[in-house]
Amino acid sequence: MKHLIMIIPLILLTACAGSKKLDMPSPPEEFAPAIEIKHVPSEVEIIEVPIVLALPGQLQELPDSFAAKPEKKLSPVQAITQAQKKALWKPNEGRYFNAIQHYPYAKGALYQLYTSPEHVSDISLEAGESLKAMSAGDTVRWIIGDTVSGTGVDAQVHILIKPIEAGLSTNLVIITDRRSYHLELKSLKTTYMAALSWSYPHREIERLKQHNILAQVEQAQAVSSSFNLNELNFAYVITGDSPDWKPYRAFDDGQKVYIEFPRDIATGEAPPLFVLGKKGQVELVNYRMKGRYYVVDRLFKAAELRLGEDPQKKVIITRKSEKYARKQKRGHK
Repeated sequence: MKHLIMIIPLILLTACAGSKKLDMPSPPEEFAPAIEIKHVPSEVEIIEVPIVLALPGQLQELPDSFAAKPEKKLSPVQAITQAQKKALWKPNEGRYFNAIQHYPYAKGALYQLYTSPEHVSDISLEAGESLKAMSAGDTVRWIIGDTVSGTGVDAQVHILIKPIEAGLSTNLVIITDRRSYHLELKSLKTTYMAALSWSYPHREIERLKQHNILAQVEQAQAVSSSFNLNELNFAYVITGDSPDWKPYRAFDDGQKVYIEFPRDIATGEAPPLFVLGKKGQVELVNYRMKGRYYVVDRLFKAAELRLGEDPQKKVIITRKSEKYARKQKRGHK
């Protein structure tokens, strides 16, 4: 039998004469849960397809010989035939992936499916799409059924079709919770399409946009994904006034300084940061806000946060010596 042993460390605080008390940073009033960042997604650049427009010099009138002739008015039957002919998508070699014909989905399009007796053709819908209704023009000479592969969000509806003889033609309408599909079914003697599915360009664009939104949120929340915890230095002291935006703590990773503010810092006015030189002069420094942190691109010995006028609130951040940092690390052990 395995036993779980919990060891609770006891921190003994002893006060000796002449000993110096270490200045420990005050804990925040509320703690945020730690988040393990395995990978922060990067944004995807979405390139819009340009629309070619004619230049002014190219917009010239056509000669009279090219004048548009009035179109002949079509009968209702001719109009229906022409509209369906224009909306028809036929199998194309360039849209095959292995044995699956991939049609780009467009609302109102008519998709062609070739079948053959004694062969089953598989129509697969989008993963997660639910079948609501299905209707065929000829249900006597066509065997049509449906099934599902996968489970949960990966569940995918498959519609299985088989004609009983060659030379047949009918249509099939599929209604789902996301869209409707219109198909033209034909049966041949030997040639058939093993599988048919769709790609969804508009949905893919929306997915990429959602990906970019998620990437922006996670990048804003992630201060850094490359911290070496053994190299972090918390030997910073925060003094001065006590405004609502006063930082909780400051630390560095040997290259950059991170200043942690209260959680609601983003809802108010953020104080500008000024790095102080050896003689107290103000020096320029690059920094940016990541979530509720200021990330300063270099180390400093002292810096000030200033905001407001008459009176102006000032908070001073001072970096202690390496000796102090070593004592602090021993104090945490």
